[in-house]
Amino acid sequence: MLFDTASLPDFFARDAVVVARALIGARLTLNEVGGIIVETEAYRPDDPASHAYRGRTPRNAPMFGVPGTAYVYRSYGLHWCLNMVCLPGSAVLIRAIQPQFGIARMRERRGGDDDRLLCSGPGKLCQALAIDGSHNRLPLTAPPFAFARSETDPAAIVSGRRIGLTKAMDFEWRFGLAGSLYLSCKF
Repeated sequence: MLFDTASLPDFFARDAVVVARALIGARLTLNEVGGIIVETEAYRPDDPASHAYRGRTPRNAPMFGVPGTAYVYRSYGLHWCLNMVCLPGSAVLIRAIQPQFGIARMRERRGGDDDRLLCSGPGKLCQALAIDGSHNRLPLTAPPFAFARSETDPAAIVSGRRIGLTKAMDFEWRFGLAGSLYLSCKF
């Protein structure tokens, strides 16, 4: 069930762990290309793995901005990553979506025809949706983005350790849709 977007500022202005779980099942598109969010990771300002941990910098400034805006950055200088800003200094990394809209355009951008691999990781997702640094700080609830919350049965959401970290590795702040074929990796 999708919800009205009028309550979205309040939806994002919460603890990142709460938002990361609540994003599972929500719909996200960019220029009508996208799908259902099936995997997320939360980052708080007191989290040693967070970009905000050492305070505000020019790079992480969007994390201290308006809840519900995009924080887009390059990972290792190679891949763009999309985060949704929550409370100041916190954000949720969108790790994977299940493609539903604009799949032909995703295939052109990513190459290949296995829909399970189009958006099964933060870099793949950004390439498939054509997300780059120009989207940094944009509201996720206004064009070119479109976002619609949903309510997913809590029993259908799994959690586990975040991926690829060297700090705060034991935090189980990664969330996913149980049984999804579109996750970046298994839980």
